[in-house]
Amino acid sequence: MKGIRIKLSTILLYALTAACLISAESDQWKIAGERITTKWADKIDVNNVLPEYPRPQMKRDMWQNLNGLWDYAIVKKGSPKPGKFDGKILVPFAVESALSGVGKALNPSQELWYERNFELPKDWAEKSVLLHFGAVDWRADVYVNGAAVGFHTGGYTPFSFDITKLLKDGANTLTVKVFDPTDTRRIPAGKQVLKPSGCRYTAVSGIWQTVWLEAVPQLRIENLKITPNLDAGRFEVKAETNDNLSADKISVKVLEGDKIVSEAESVPGESALAHVASPKLWSPDSPFLYDLQIDLIKDGKTVDSVKSYAAMRKISIITVKGAKVFALNNNKIYMFGPLDQGWWPDGLYTAPTDEALAFDIEKTKQWGFNMIRKHIKVEPARWYYHCDRLGMLVWQDMPSCSGLHNTVWITRNFKDRDTPILPDDSAYPSDSKYTVIRQSDLANFRKEFVEVIENLYSYPCIVTWVPFNEGWGQFDTVNTVKLLRRLDSTRPINAASGGNFFQCGDILSNHNYPAPRVKVFSLDYLNAIDEYGGLGVQIDGHVWKKAKENYGYGGLRSIEEAEGLYMKYASILQELAKYGVVSAVYTQTTDVEIEVNGLMTYDRKVVKFNEDKIREANRKVVESIKDVDSIY
Repeated sequence: MKGIRIKLSTILLYALTAACLISAESDQWKIAGERITTKWADKIDVNNVLPEYPRPQMKRDMWQNLNGLWDYAIVKKGSPKPGKFDGKILVPFAVESALSGVGKALNPSQELWYERNFELPKDWAEKSVLLHFGAVDWRADVYVNGAAVGFHTGGYTPFSFDITKLLKDGANTLTVKVFDPTDTRRIPAGKQVLKPSGCRYTAVSGIWQTVWLEAVPQLRIENLKITPNLDAGRFEVKAETNDNLSADKISVKVLEGDKIVSEAESVPGESALAHVASPKLWSPDSPFLYDLQIDLIKDGKTVDSVKSYAAMRKISIITVKGAKVFALNNNKIYMFGPLDQGWWPDGLYTAPTDEALAFDIEKTKQWGFNMIRKHIKVEPARWYYHCDRLGMLVWQDMPSCSGLHNTVWITRNFKDRDTPILPDDSAYPSDSKYTVIRQSDLANFRKEFVEVIENLYSYPCIVTWVPFNEGWGQFDTVNTVKLLRRLDSTRPINAASGGNFFQCGDILSNHNYPAPRVKVFSLDYLNAIDEYGGLGVQIDGHVWKKAKENYGYGGLRSIEEAEGLYMKYASILQELAKYGVVSAVYTQTTDVEIEVNGLMTYDRKVVKFNEDKIREANRKVVESIKDVDSIY
């Protein structure tokens, strides 16, 4: 009995010590500032921040989440690593956000340093170890145990390093240095600015997606490219390894539940063709996902395995009675959805929890929309996974370049001059009526553009690419579309949403506020009104700033007035469908900072309109695609 008492007391001591450590960690963090927050902010656990596996399309079992409280310091650009840190920051929330616990701006004359210790599980001893970052804005220099690992530029794409040779037994130290010019350089930054106003929002700097470690074999799968081919009845699965020449083959199994419905093999770097008899199709009404098991074979043995998923779906543009329309799985479809900025009052670019990340998608589907236009932002991988599993079509924007938001909307006609590109040693002309860029600006954009497309390629929810928006950083449009065609020939392209149209891409885009209206039209392209509405209604107690600074379209005074206009505009869209305008995007899902034109408030606590009325109006718009048969 005495021995048992000793063991119990030891257990209690360990438990008490652990509880004290957790309490001590929690005491080092609190939400910064006094702005509105979402209901999920109160659910933040600093010891278990965004614990879900961050990469659903390529899963392994052995991984370690590095989110949580890190040391941080903001120093003058070019300074050495600080000898003393300023305090704690909650990763992966940007330093400017309330949930970071810091809430401070990072200026282009400064750098942000992060540091934390970590230990590896004992069963990782014979494995290689990868360090993954979901996204860091903008340049990240990474060090492990004081040694430089490498760097990455670009704020929207994941990157990884093999840190095996730098690790030691016991505690290891991870250090990250971040520089973010935001809108002072012409880099992809979307709506981030140092001085927010109007539809330009608070800057996001540093780590804003999950940081994690993964134990992998020395020879391993590094990338998957999954293409559904409905017409051929197969999935085309290309797996690349860190050494394609050393592996014998890739084995692919397609599963429906526990049942294997197809098997295929290939050599690394080439597509395995997995045929599926009578495949179940993916759509908003029936978002069926197949599971995938991908094995890497060497000398007859499986040396690496990853799990993934895929959906059998086809997106195309067809001609019906003279009009171009979208087709999903060879059936015409009206794509209708909100402009979705993906911003949060407490986390800025980062949703507080995975439940919050899925919430906007779930509400959008409840309201009867079948599509989301993800506006000038790229989301974490789990956002696209939620769209895949819930059945939500996505138009994916490329974040526009900073410093180019005032690019001249020339004439919006079919043929006109694109933004000039200058050599790097040329000065920006002060008297030019065009906003111009340098070749290095183009290189930065192209690098991240390619990374975005390649990273998101395999998500079935994405059905349209949008390289440019409203002339914001629009340049070299024709060549950008040609590059995109080479990267992905399976999806339509909206070359310039509401911007200058150069007879390239597949969609002729119209923006008009507040009422949906067609300014240009051509039967050679699919015609869409991919921004309209923006009906502004302020809900007191749920706003970012004081009333006089808030705005929306229409000068509205009441929810009833805005709701009535929403229904009227839905009727206009139904009528326009009869003439071949067959897709629309309403602005927007939520209020964002001083914009009060969302269907929900920024804190997601109030839906402004009657949800039953929204759902019925949206249903009629989506079903108006049937009227296209009788147009011409």
